[in-house]
Amino acid sequence: MISLFRHLLLLLAFAQASAPVRFVDITTKANLKDIIVSGGLKKRFVLEVNGSGSCWLDYDADGRMDLYLVNGATVEQLQGKQPPSTTNHLYRNNPDGSFTDVTQIAGVPGKGWGFGCVAADYDNDGHTDLFVSNFGHNLLYRNRGDGSFTDSTAKAGLAGDPIWHAGATFGDYNLDGHLDLFVPGYLDFNIARPELRSCEYRGLKVNACGPLGYAGAPDSLYRNNGDGTFSNVTTSAGVADNKLLFGFQAVFEDFDNDGWPDLFVANDSHPNLLYKNNRDGTFTELGVPAGVAYNADGKEMSSMGVAVGDYNNDGNTDLFITTFANDNYVLLQNEGAGLFTDVSFPAGVGEPTIPYLGWASFFLDYDNDGFLDLLCANGHVYPEVDGVLRESYRQPLQLFQNLRNGRFRDVSRDTGLTAFAKQSARGGSFADIDNDGDLDFVVSNIDSLPTLAENRGGNQQNWLRIVLQGQTCNRMAVGAKVKVTTPNTVSYNRLRAGESYLSSADPRLHFGLGKESTVTVEVQWPGGKTEVIPNLPANQTVFIRQGQGKVATGIKKIP
Repeated sequence: MISLFRHLLLLLAFAQASAPVRFVDITTKANLKDIIVSGGLKKRFVLEVNGSGSCWLDYDADGRMDLYLVNGATVEQLQGKQPPSTTNHLYRNNPDGSFTDVTQIAGVPGKGWGFGCVAADYDNDGHTDLFVSNFGHNLLYRNRGDGSFTDSTAKAGLAGDPIWHAGATFGDYNLDGHLDLFVPGYLDFNIARPELRSCEYRGLKVNACGPLGYAGAPDSLYRNNGDGTFSNVTTSAGVADNKLLFGFQAVFEDFDNDGWPDLFVANDSHPNLLYKNNRDGTFTELGVPAGVAYNADGKEMSSMGVAVGDYNNDGNTDLFITTFANDNYVLLQNEGAGLFTDVSFPAGVGEPTIPYLGWASFFLDYDNDGFLDLLCANGHVYPEVDGVLRESYRQPLQLFQNLRNGRFRDVSRDTGLTAFAKQSARGGSFADIDNDGDLDFVVSNIDSLPTLAENRGGNQQNWLRIVLQGQTCNRMAVGAKVKVTTPNTVSYNRLRAGESYLSSADPRLHFGLGKESTVTVEVQWPGGKTEVIPNLPANQTVFIRQGQGKVATGIKKIP
């Protein structure tokens, strides 16, 4: 009898160890109960269809990632015909797995019609701040370090013109130790006299037509002066969008591995831009010769979301771009020196994405095998397609597993995502919300509750979490590149602030390790100095301060 009991225990342990990774929708359980508003349900204007973003940050420094969700409004509210009734939402992550709305207490309600957010420590005081990009003037919330924020927009000079701002990104482009900010502009939309436009989509008359037919809005680069203020250096730095393309999402990233952050701008229905950093405070636009301006067919893309990561572990940062329905999403493999090849179809992500219309996208190692997987948030812009075309307004999430041979396979069903309610999704980002060693994610759904997905089983394999603190570089160490080496594997990641679609992710770098139990970590800090920390055990959080190596372990902040 005892022998049989032991046998059953062994079988149970084996089943648990080999159980597939699954995601569970915990939105209601986590107490996320506020609707994301984006105009009216009928979507008459292009302003109403693009949704908003999400940011993960530990605003109260308790070691748990909190969630900021940006909210929209209605046309009538912006016109003054209706009183304001929507706010953004800051949710504090509680120890019991629930979230509490602390928006008003923390002082970050937003204003008007919000689109994107980026969480970063712009003033190097050790507290994570929030930048919110709006239709209209932007907002900068400075974290006081006491659980509250103050509106520092005017002092910092980041309000910008009253235009349609999109997915911003922070990065130290001149390596002076202070985070600079790039904010792309989308369309020139007149809220006082919005124009009702109808057009034809696949033989169906629809509203909310655009962006073609509108003028674009200008991009802006703000240099951090190191005293809490910023200077607009767009023209002098060579990143003025003189053609007024439709900028959706930007990201700072060192694509050519020369130690200086370059700048990628995803444009809707126009060529994408890649600004190479000239190391003298200026950039040169190289989108076409770099191979990122168009897809493999030489066509412009409706580029919405941007995933950034080294999916093949070769040390070069790759790009993945979501696009419009009936056009495949695009995987651009970095061949080195900042030159890219469209490998969408050979990699297995071309054909499965054609039926969908994509927004947020990000690389994450959901199964901790040491290779970055890929998540796409989908949703149409035309409610009119339902019941008429084979397309649908509300669409499923897609998760592609990295097969470790340059290819991906769709594991949405295997991981439980097909059981989630279909939504018209927009912004999204990932974080380890329960500090259990596997990555969870949130998606912002238009005119609905967000979706908070908990990873169940990703931590069956080993992992390592790395928290960086700069000393001579920016305090948050945005731009630092980390290499993790085991006896059998090597993988890379870089700390970024602003990517996906209108969003930013968990700033703690996460590495899946598979069965490996000991690693060597190499940190290349912004500015070029490198530190190597050998013989680190797996399954822990390691805190690394620039110039001092490992300083602590645990789940809270660096002492």
